[in-house]
Amino acid sequence: MELQGFAHYLSHQTKTVHLYGPEKPPTWLDKLNLPQHFVYHNSATLFRKDQITQSFGSLASNIADGTGHDLSRFQGGSLTSLAWGQWDWPLTLSQPERAYLEMLDELPRHESFHQADMIMQGAANFSPRRLQKLLIDCDSVKVKRLLFFFAGRHSHAWLKRLEKRAIDLGKGKRMLVPGGRLDPVYLITVPKDLNAVL
Repeated sequence: MELQGFAHYLSHQTKTVHLYGPEKPPTWLDKLNLPQHFVYHNSATLFRKDQITQSFGSLASNIADGTGHDLSRFQGGSLTSLAWGQWDWPLTLSQPERAYLEMLDELPRHESFHQADMIMQGAANFSPRRLQKLLIDCDSVKVKRLLFFFAGRHSHAWLKRLEKRAIDLGKGKRMLVPGGRLDPVYLITVPKDLNAVL
């Protein structure tokens, strides 16, 4: 999200880099003398139909002429490529909608409700088409309910364009914050002081 214009909602120094994919990164990554810590997440646990796990390794990429890496067909266009480093190597990134869902997956243990709320405040340009595809493919009831909860707090126009009936929001209550308040619409517990943020 930082590389796609959401840096003003995030901490100024990137200390942790979250890597999503079908396989763990090579062990030498942790041996590099970098100030960042890399955390691996299996993308298939969040997105059941994640095409990255099925065919991403077969993409041909030619760094010399910049061909390959047509990421538009993956997960409804939820991936993008960015030229990175002094040789402009193609760096595969999650589009902001997917990155936000990945971040919500880390709530409440590794991310804060306040940060998720601040990022959603600036998410007026999220693509409803991309979000619809991602939410249908998403296996986490918690993540889907949190997305609707935060988007509803900020009344984004794209929220009305999502077909909620096609998205499985599960049944029953989800306790995310011990001692929090229960949101009556999405049946998740959120911090009691969250309303003070708005």
